[in-house]
Amino acid sequence: MKIGIVGGTGGMGKGFAIRWCQNHHVLIGSRDASRASNSASEYSKIASEIYGTINGTITGNDNQSIAKESDVLILSIQYENADATCSQLLPLVKDDCVVVSPIVPMKKTEAGFEFIPIIEKKPYSYEIVQKYMKDKTKLVSAFHVISEKKLANPALSLDCDIFVCGDDQNSVSVVNDLIREIKGLRPIYLGPGSLSYLAEITTPLLLNAMIKNKMKNPGIKLV
Repeated sequence: MKIGIVGGTGGMGKGFAIRWCQNHHVLIGSRDASRASNSASEYSKIASEIYGTINGTITGNDNQSIAKESDVLILSIQYENADATCSQLLPLVKDDCVVVSPIVPMKKTEAGFEFIPIIEKKPYSYEIVQKYMKDKTKLVSAFHVISEKKLANPALSLDCDIFVCGDDQNSVSVVNDLIREIKGLRPIYLGPGSLSYLAEITTPLLLNAMIKNKMKNPGIKLV
């Protein structure tokens, strides 16, 4: 399977690439194709050092190119860029491509991290992305509460739950399987895409708890 990561040169892209390349072809995307290619080479080297041999590959290209090729497309982008990026890329994806939104609409204020849809009455991320989907059922919301620092460092163990929302069970199953492939992660289905705001709002909640209580890269685990 080809897994594309828009904005894949960041910590989330690095972590996903290194962990998923054992079984899949990971496509690192960036606005700058050469930057994506350089990052892909770096990630490939790290993966080879960790695993010895891998069954998949890690390559890099511009965001438009990887959007056209991907079977699963991860939108590792900022909320502020969601409209512009999705309007350009999502019309390019294959009809059966599953699109994953880990986008969080939050901002830092004097009080702490707050949820933009509440304080500014703006749409939550799932709503923005869904506008540009050719097949809206192929959109899945996931990966909002994973620690990017832990994900990007394969030497660190993961032990947390990933909230998942989506309307199509086949698409949700694809994402659930990818979550389970990463040791220490467990998918937790919350319901249809209309409930995605519940998953998105957990990120500012977690960050505020981390900062105020001096925790180091916590996750969420239901017990």
